[in-house]
Amino acid sequence: MSKSKIDEIEQALLNRWPETRINPTLERIALLADLLGSPQLSYPTIHIAGTNGKTTTTRLIDSLCFELGLRTGRFTSPHLESYLERISINGEPISEAAMITTYEDVAPYFQLVDERMSHRLSFFEAITGLSFVAFAEHPVDVGIFECGMGGEWDSTNVINAKVSVVTPIGLDHTQYLGDTLTAIAATKSGIIKPGSFAVLARQELDPAQVLMRKCAEVEAIPIREGVEYQVSNRSLAVGGQLISIRGVYGDYEELFLPLHGEHQASNAATALAAVEVFAGEKKLDEELVRAAFAKASSPGRCEIVHRSPTVIIDAAHNPHGAMSLRKTIENEFDFDSVIGIVAPMGDKDLDGILEEFEAIMTTVIITKNSSHRAAPIDELAAQAREIFGGERVLTKDSLESAIDAAITEAKFEVEMNERSCAVLIAGSVISAGEARALMRKWAAK
Repeated sequence: MSKSKIDEIEQALLNRWPETRINPTLERIALLADLLGSPQLSYPTIHIAGTNGKTTTTRLIDSLCFELGLRTGRFTSPHLESYLERISINGEPISEAAMITTYEDVAPYFQLVDERMSHRLSFFEAITGLSFVAFAEHPVDVGIFECGMGGEWDSTNVINAKVSVVTPIGLDHTQYLGDTLTAIAATKSGIIKPGSFAVLARQELDPAQVLMRKCAEVEAIPIREGVEYQVSNRSLAVGGQLISIRGVYGDYEELFLPLHGEHQASNAATALAAVEVFAGEKKLDEELVRAAFAKASSPGRCEIVHRSPTVIIDAAHNPHGAMSLRKTIENEFDFDSVIGIVAPMGDKDLDGILEEFEAIMTTVIITKNSSHRAAPIDELAAQAREIFGGERVLTKDSLESAIDAAITEAKFEVEMNERSCAVLIAGSVISAGEARALMRKWAAK
């Protein structure tokens, strides 16, 4: 019963404007929030924007707050496998029962907004409104909101965050945000509220200047990576890394983080700084931080989902994310060969992504996910041949057949040639989510 209702709710949300179609305004979400009684203002909030690292940083902030004894609400996007993942309470996706109740309470207000506005509420605006109400009803001690796209006119920006976080800014969604880092940073800086703390991950010069100018304009207090906080030491460890962080109010030594990559260490430091200033402007209990980081997870982010052969899934969907993945594979793993599976969206910088992957993928299988926005296989394969050379590029007509072929070849390499060979699946969040589900199915064979 509840499952079919959950599917009905998802279909009703999907029948709205897709989240990839943007009409830059807060008008609709502001009216919805007002009609609902502004539930998003009933609890303190932390707001996260940026190009890469947003979801991991949001999850780490959630983990830290929960370990501190706070009831947490976490809103992230997009989801990997189920839309329920987007609204998490105390670290777990909202239950089906709670989603049904929340939707039934809120849906009449969707209709009111639809009737008054020239455009109906979008999928993203609707699910953002559901998160506002779900967190108020729980109730939570802190709402942790990841921007969907941009910042200034993102639907989440009707919250009044005590702490705003900006992760590294790169070129992505240029058709909406602008084609320079300065323009993109200007939009993302819109989440920084007057008198708040602005926790700023390490940035290139132009976006750093934009963010600092915004802080000065609204009298926000900047907390900068490399100045007020930083990763002071980092070493590889089995299953992740050991990191030491110089926090805003104290030092934290040799914390185990079960995530791979230098960028994940930076995300952890940024999350820690955000929670330090949120939870009392003082050093946090080091053992609580240790426990929070040890339990951390970031599905679909350099996630090892299978051994023998090793299968890694990463949602890298722009050149900046692909570069972080390349560095992680080069520096933290030691494979003789890597069979890549690449299935990106067609509206991305495909050459930029493929150029990063060329350095780490011995061969690459070009395929597509189920989205109508998926890059056409033939066109993508032609681009890949230009970058990889024709003999290193294969094609498969589905993600499932690509995974079967890659694993078969990797097993042959491991068992017959005694070489360490991994399968690396990357290119988009949708591909990462579908690959996770397919790998569960494959493992159950």
